[in-house]
Amino acid sequence: MISRQRVMKRLGNQLFFTGPTMIFFSIALLIPFVYGFYLTLMKMATPVSPMEYAGVENYLRAIRDNKFWDSMWLTIKYVGATIVLVNVTGFALAYLVTSGLRKQNFFRTAFFTPNLIGGLVLGYIWQFIFVRSLPTLGEKLGVELFRLGWLGDANLAFWALVIVTVWQSAGYMMIIFIAGLISIPRDVIEASTIDGANSWQRLTRMTIPLMVPAFVITVFLSLKNAFMVYDLNFALTGGGPYDSTKMVSMHVVQKAFIENNYGVGQAEAIILFVIVAVVTGVQVYYSKKMEVSG
Repeated sequence: MISRQRVMKRLGNQLFFTGPTMIFFSIALLIPFVYGFYLTLMKMATPVSPMEYAGVENYLRAIRDNKFWDSMWLTIKYVGATIVLVNVTGFALAYLVTSGLRKQNFFRTAFFTPNLIGGLVLGYIWQFIFVRSLPTLGEKLGVELFRLGWLGDANLAFWALVIVTVWQSAGYMMIIFIAGLISIPRDVIEASTIDGANSWQRLTRMTIPLMVPAFVITVFLSLKNAFMVYDLNFALTGGGPYDSTKMVSMHVVQKAFIENNYGVGQAEAIILFVIVAVVTGVQVYYSKKMEVSG
């Protein structure tokens, strides 16, 4: 009887601490996800339209949607470009502000500040820069690259989106890298210096291998953010010119709410979720294996 009371008391304590969290998790994520999956099995034009059971029809239409896969392929290229540039830039900034640079706290704050600006506001600010400021600057300096209408060219608009993403996200990744760099034992670096290793050898053979846990986190965050980008894409390019920069999240929203194919749009959202979950899962798995082997 006493043991049963202890078990019940322990269970009650666990529910007291974990119960509210599970309730909020269910309300915010679990229930909407399950309901969203249910909607993919229904035929409906808008969220308030009468629903008819459609089975897997919405998934078949989503799979046959060439524009969906075009936007998915464009997003994959965007993911690849931003993962490399965001993490390289973030690590370079972290290495710079932990190397004894004067006023390094000021630079840490300055590099992190762009991350505090919302994607919509950031997109409109950089839209003004690409449309007004850069052409004027290019005209005065005679730099042809700046004079070009970046947001009016398919290739340049894509790279404009990448540049703004790096400018926004690199400072946040820098904070994670700073935490990793500070946690590296100083005696390890000092021992390698005594053994005759130069700065490049210390960086490539000591620092970076010890930073693998930080890279696991930053690559995961970069991957997730790049796949789910919407607000910056909407504000900066709007998917233009001629849908050449329409990422998959924007395509899904337009399919559901602008083209009034809510069931198909919801099915495409589920497909996107599965792809992101698989890719991030594979990334974390192999990153953890590198971390253990290292």
